[in-house]
Amino acid sequence: MARESTGGVQSLQRAFGLLERLADAGGEASLSELATASGLPLPTIHRLIRTLVALGYVRQNSNRRYTLGSRLIRLGESASRQFGTWARPFLAQLVDSVGETANLAVLDGDEVVYVAQVPSRHSMRMFTEVGRRLLPHGTGVGKAMLSQLPRDEARALLERTGLPAYTPNTITDAGELLASLDRIAAQGYALDEGEQELGVRCIAVPLAGGPTRAAVSVSGPEGRLTEEAVDRMVPEMLAIARRLSAQAALR
Repeated sequence: MARESTGGVQSLQRAFGLLERLADAGGEASLSELATASGLPLPTIHRLIRTLVALGYVRQNSNRRYTLGSRLIRLGESASRQFGTWARPFLAQLVDSVGETANLAVLDGDEVVYVAQVPSRHSMRMFTEVGRRLLPHGTGVGKAMLSQLPRDEARALLERTGLPAYTPNTITDAGELLASLDRIAAQGYALDEGEQELGVRCIAVPLAGGPTRAAVSVSGPEGRLTEEAVDRMVPEMLAIARRLSAQAALR
């Protein structure tokens, strides 16, 4: 197998690149589309895809287009559990500090995936199922992560996903959302003002420097997460986000 100057195995790099191209395309693409997206020759792509199909990481549909294979699910679930395991003690510290439910989410392709949660001790508290997938525009964690992307990448992602309304408060205008990203990046946190679920406010802080885009959030009823509470919680969240980022960089 050919090796690149970095010492990596070129065919492995290309194979994983094709998997990422499939994910970026929404999970399905033709060989010609993969060739256009990757810049690789069709014979090379055909050889790599054939191997990935044989291993179960890619599946060929009846229309001769290729999709991500079911064998990736096990890998993803295992990685998610590992991510959540090391992050949970940090989230527990955050819950102790602010008294509200804390979550950790990552950007997987074009979707936000929640990978860990520690609930608050309040009888009325917010639950987001670990493993739940949402589009980024309607969540605090999604907007926090979008603020860390180059603006052309964020714009392209929003064009692929669209901006469906989850509640009347959801931002459904791409220009308005993109304009807010600079403010979110400058202040260091994003807010979800009942944009995913009415009556719920969420504060989210992005993690910097980790192996994947991620964000930590605190969520609760609007009556408890007042403006004064947000001002009090943000410094605690920024501190936990820095510690999570440092830990993620070591893994």
